[in-house]
Amino acid sequence: MLKSFQETAKLIEAGKVLHIAGTEALLKKLPKGKWAGGSTEYFMAKDGGKISNELLFVTEFPYEDFSIKTYSRAEIENVAADAFDNGFSIVIIPFDSTVHKEYAQKADGFKDMFMKNIVGWISGVNLGIPGQTPIAVCGTDASAYNDKAVVLHLNVPSDKAVNVNIINIFAQDESSPIITFAEEGFSVAKCFVNGKETVLADYIAQNKIDTKLPLVGDYAGNGVNISFKAIENGVVNFYAPVFNHIQYRIAKSIANYEKEFHSKLADFKETEAAFSCNCILNFLYGELEGKKIEAFAGPITFGEIAYQLVNQTLVYVTVD
Repeated sequence: MLKSFQETAKLIEAGKVLHIAGTEALLKKLPKGKWAGGSTEYFMAKDGGKISNELLFVTEFPYEDFSIKTYSRAEIENVAADAFDNGFSIVIIPFDSTVHKEYAQKADGFKDMFMKNIVGWISGVNLGIPGQTPIAVCGTDASAYNDKAVVLHLNVPSDKAVNVNIINIFAQDESSPIITFAEEGFSVAKCFVNGKETVLADYIAQNKIDTKLPLVGDYAGNGVNISFKAIENGVVNFYAPVFNHIQYRIAKSIANYEKEFHSKLADFKETEAAFSCNCILNFLYGELEGKKIEAFAGPITFGEIAYQLVNQTLVYVTVD
C-alpha cells in the first residue's frame, strides 16, 4: 500500500520485513531495518495510478526467514544460487547501471536461474525532474547504490507454493515480417527483415512503425517484449537487449491500453499478489494515472524482472 514516510518508518522500527519503493530522497532518510528498496515516483495503487514524491509503496511480508544481499556486476551471476529453494527473490537494479546491463544480457545463463523464483524491477526517477539518480537500497545498513543490485531473498513455508507470472498485453503481429539480429545488445544499427539485411532505423521510418509498440520475441511460444528507447544517428536503442537466436516481430497495435489491461485481467480480479510491478511505458503510453488496474498494485518500473529482464509487462508473484 502507499504510505507516508512516518507510517513506513514505524513499520521498519517495528521489525517488519518490507519491500519499499519511493523517491531517492525518502529512501535515504528511512531508518535501518529489514527492508530493501528502489527509487521511483510512479505507482499503481488500489485506487489508480499515481505520481508522488511524498508517498512510498510498501509491501509487508510475513516470512521470518529472509536475507538481504547486494550484488555488483561481477557478483550478480550468483543471485539465483543464493535464493531459497522454496521462496522468491525480489531483485532491484538501478537503471542504466553496469549491473543492469550485465543482468539483462546474461541472466539466462546464471546458475539455478530457472530453478528458483526470481522477480524484481529496474529502479528509476521522475522523468520530468533532472538531476535524479536511480538507486537500490539495502535497508539493513541503509546503504544506497547506483551501481549495485539489492535483493530481498524470502523463504516461504514448505506448505506454500510460489508462482511467478507475467501479463503481457502485447502479441506479435503475424502480418509483420520476422526481424532477426546478428548484433546483440541494447543498441543496434542493422537487422535482417525476412532474412534481408536492413538498416533498422530506415525500416522503421519507411514503414511508419509506431515505436510505442515493442518488438515481441518468440521465446519457445512465449512473447517477450523489447521496448524502443530512442533512435539516434541511425542507431536504434532499446530498453532491453535483443539476441541473435530470437525471432522478433512488431507487436499488434493496441487502441486502448486501459481497456486491453482490463480485458486481460478479467480473470485475475480475485488474485492475491504477494508482489507485483508494472512498466513505466505502460503507465505513460496507456495514460494510467488515476486509472485502476484491478488486482495488482505496486511500483511502476523502468524494466521488470521475471527471471530475465522484460519490458512493457506486468510481473506478479502468488503464494498459495
